[in-house]
Amino acid sequence: MADDVAADLDAIAHPSVEPMRAVRRAYSRRLRAIPGPGVVAVALALRDRHRWVAYELVYHHPGALAALDPPTVERLGAGMAGWGDVDAFGRYVSGPAWLRDRIDAGLVHGWAARPDRWWRRAALVSTVPLNLRAAGGTGDTARTVPVCELLVDDRDDMVVKALSWALRALVEWDAQAVRRFLADHGDGVAARVRREVTTKLETGRKQRPRRP
Repeated sequence: MADDVAADLDAIAHPSVEPMRAVRRAYSRRLRAIPGPGVVAVALALRDRHRWVAYELVYHHPGALAALDPPTVERLGAGMAGWGDVDAFGRYVSGPAWLRDRIDAGLVHGWAARPDRWWRRAALVSTVPLNLRAAGGTGDTARTVPVCELLVDDRDDMVVKALSWALRALVEWDAQAVRRFLADHGDGVAARVRREVTTKLETGRKQRPRRP
C-alpha cells in the first residue's frame, strides 16, 4: 500500500499541499477498515518518501494513534531533517500520542537533551497539541512548562522559535503560568521568545497589528 500511495503522490504534475492532501484523504478512506497497526506499518514504509503524508495517515485513522508506542513513535520520527518534518511529526504523531498517553514525559524530555536540533525542536512541538483545541487539547501546564524549562537556554533558532510556539499555545489556557515562566527565567529567555509571547499575552496575537 505504501508503494501505491507514493506512486500516486509522485504522479502529481505540480506537487503542492492541496493535491497531495487529496491523495492522502483518498487513502485515508481506503485504509479506514484496516486495523491501526496496519496503517502504522504503511506510514513507516512511506516515511522516507513522503513524510508528512505518512504522519497524516496515522493521525486521521481511527485506530492508528492508539496503536503507537514509544519505539514506534521514535521510528516514525527517525531522519527528520527540517522544521517541516518536525512540525508535522509533533502535530500529527508525537503530540497526539502524548495527549493519549501513548508516550510519556520521560521520552519527550529525552528528546530535549539530544544533540540533534530537530529532536530538541520536536520536544517542544510535541506540547502544542496538548494545548491546541483543534487537536483535542484542553490545556496542559503540567506537561508543557517542564519541556520549556529544559530548553529555555537553547539558542538554536529552530528551538527558539518552537519555544515561542509552545508558550503561545499555552497562553490560551494558562496565561498566568506563562507570565510566571517569563518572570522566573528573566534574561534567560531569548529576546524573540519574550517579544512574541508578551505580544500574545497582551494582544492575543503573535505580532502586534501594524499602525495605519
